[in-house]
Amino acid sequence: MFPDFQTFDIATNGTTIHGVIIGGSGPPLLLLHGYPQTHVMWHKVAPDLAQRYTLVIPDLRGYGASGKPPTDADHSPYSKREMARDMAGVMSHFGHTRFAVLAHDRGARVAHRLAVDHADRVSAMILLDIAPTREMYANTTAAFATVYWHWFWLIQDAPFPETQIAADPLFYLNKKLRSWGNKPKPFSDAAFAAYAEAIKDPATIHAMCEDYRAAATIDITHDDEEGMITCPLHVLWGAEGAIEAHFDCLDLWKQRATTVTGHNLPGGHYLAEELPDMVAQEALQFFAAQPRW
Repeated sequence: MFPDFQTFDIATNGTTIHGVIIGGSGPPLLLLHGYPQTHVMWHKVAPDLAQRYTLVIPDLRGYGASGKPPTDADHSPYSKREMARDMAGVMSHFGHTRFAVLAHDRGARVAHRLAVDHADRVSAMILLDIAPTREMYANTTAAFATVYWHWFWLIQDAPFPETQIAADPLFYLNKKLRSWGNKPKPFSDAAFAAYAEAIKDPATIHAMCEDYRAAATIDITHDDEEGMITCPLHVLWGAEGAIEAHFDCLDLWKQRATTVTGHNLPGGHYLAEELPDMVAQEALQFFAAQPRW
């Protein structure tokens, strides 16, 4: 799905990160995927971006072919802080001391932490269809909880959600992915097959639950610490999605970052697969306006 890209497996921060990369003369751009997906979600956007940027597209820890390290009582191995350290290590491996980030969903939460904990390394950032984690939990309503049901189910103690997902992972995947887009079929057959193959692995199921457990606990602790996003931030969200319906996305990010722009796009949650041309164009315009990093 990524012709001309090379695959990589890099040992860093106590785990192994898998992904694809394409070299070039352009500045480095890190692409981070969401749940329950893998790096494959960028396959429609990557060709346009690769014309101007050196792309690094990994699987987050716990996802796809990346490592699934053991967890602990605090879920700290799956905190966004540790996931951000993974990404900083990957970029260091390729010699990229400073880079931009385009991230969706869970990857966007990793990117948020990356921009705070490694502020000297992130030059500019685009986040797709999320509001800040702490504020989303703090402003939970019945309507939001109904749409974001998985946030409150996946954080239940192991092995409750793991057992139920593993009983019929394809049923779960169809329920989760098919219900949040604005198109009947936003995913290519090849991409959906990749997500289906990944979620069959019990270790992946458990790791993804740990990602959400960390978000509701240790990630909130980290978010309560001082620290603003200081790089230029551009946020995009689906006009037909839950973020538009339940949150003032731009205002919430203005509480978290010093320089914020953004607007909605005519789609649902999975913008990079529903509206790849629009996402690519937004990225090309925004990053081109930033000083070369």
